[in-house]
Amino acid sequence: MDAERMHEECGLFGVFAPGEDVANLTYFGLYALQHRGQESAGIAVSNGLDILMHKEMGLVAQVFDNEVMGPLVGDIAIGHTRYSTTGSPRLPNAQPMRFEHSQLGPVVLAHNGNLINAGEIRSELAGEGVEFLSTSDTEVLGRLLARTPGRTLDDALRRALPRVHGAYCLLFLTRDSLVAARDPLGIRPLCLGRYGDPEAPGGSGYIVASETCALDVVGANFICEIDPGEIVTIDASGMRSSRIPADAPKRAMCSFEFIYFARPDSVMQGRSLYEARRQMGRELAREAPVDADVVITLPDSGTPAAIGFAEETGVHFEEGMIKSRYITRTFIQPSQRLRESGIRLKFNPMRHVLEGQRVALVDDSIVRGTTSRRIVDELRRAGAAEVHMRIASPPIMWPCFMGIDIASRNELIAANRSEEEVGRLVGADSLRYLSIAGLRRSMGDPEGRGFCFACFTGDYPVRVPQQLEMDKMAMEHVDAPAEAAPALAQLT
Repeated sequence: MDAERMHEECGLFGVFAPGEDVANLTYFGLYALQHRGQESAGIAVSNGLDILMHKEMGLVAQVFDNEVMGPLVGDIAIGHTRYSTTGSPRLPNAQPMRFEHSQLGPVVLAHNGNLINAGEIRSELAGEGVEFLSTSDTEVLGRLLARTPGRTLDDALRRALPRVHGAYCLLFLTRDSLVAARDPLGIRPLCLGRYGDPEAPGGSGYIVASETCALDVVGANFICEIDPGEIVTIDASGMRSSRIPADAPKRAMCSFEFIYFARPDSVMQGRSLYEARRQMGRELAREAPVDADVVITLPDSGTPAAIGFAEETGVHFEEGMIKSRYITRTFIQPSQRLRESGIRLKFNPMRHVLEGQRVALVDDSIVRGTTSRRIVDELRRAGAAEVHMRIASPPIMWPCFMGIDIASRNELIAANRSEEEVGRLVGADSLRYLSIAGLRRSMGDPEGRGFCFACFTGDYPVRVPQQLEMDKMAMEHVDAPAEAAPALAQLT
């Protein structure tokens, strides 16, 4: 996993389909959502009498095999793949998590997002004698729910969820139901699909997933996105919806879902993400044209934007770097020299494409700048005469409190730096970013009313607790010469 990239927390997949192999459906759904988290994976299945669960650290294909999947038989299932932002990467923090509700019996929970007031609620519950087994905000939510009365899970959720603030998409599994909930701002995505043939005996089932690409993989038909603030309950009596009691704030979906997080073959808010990213490249070309001989990208996330940039400029697109498809994450980095070789292990420049050429390198974003610096160095080593960076998003200048792993402003290369200064630090001949206006147009929302742009503007959609804000806003900013950039090297 690239230390330069921002990482989002989790992927969710749930299925209610009596008579189907729900565990294997969930496995394939999680496989499609593996890009949303690579630290742990888990599946829980209800057979009507009990809930069976398996979870481990690792990728979906590493955690599950035929022996593990064999006992996971039932009619309802939920699955989770995790990248940690709140809570360290260890097994007690892996999901789903099981809790015992005083009235409802066992409830299993999977969560995507980040609760900004989790510390406050945790302290309150600990003062009441509640013991915690993990450091995850998901356990805080589960313990809160377990102590919240309600004849149905829907009742308990409508009492508990107004107390939590931040980003959350939730899946719950009980003995006889699948329940989904999305925070009132709609920060993280969640969609609903229909599985199977409604005319067949037993009727059709339902799928809930973080992205539409997971529906496609299992052959489900998209119904709709679950609305911000909506609770959807699916059981033997059918599907019903209710609302989380809350003020009706403006929607604030994370704009980075459109820029980078979600797969390009997913659809969000009625918009193909591939087409949105391609349009970002076109907008970028109009705003920041460059005299170049070839357009390339850092595969794979920047490819749609690079194609759009090439289409708009008329400069041909080439595969200037080849990405190894078998690199996931390496923990074996015993020296600085070998650590720097990690870029060459993952990306290999094509000398016959690059030698003597003026290169426009299009990427989706720059966070810390360390990878960008090394990529520019590799392109020059392969013979590029000039390297001009074009970034298909605005400069990231502010940390995220909603489930993205930016610890502080001090990590962000663009915080308090101009485009020219960032370009010098990464060693590019020039560097330009897409404007916020161009990004909004590309996403089909010119006014920007339905998205969160806080990492670009510092305008957060929720009130951030003071201590959390102080921790993340701290700046220890020291400019470094472009030749050395030691402050950036320390952030890898």
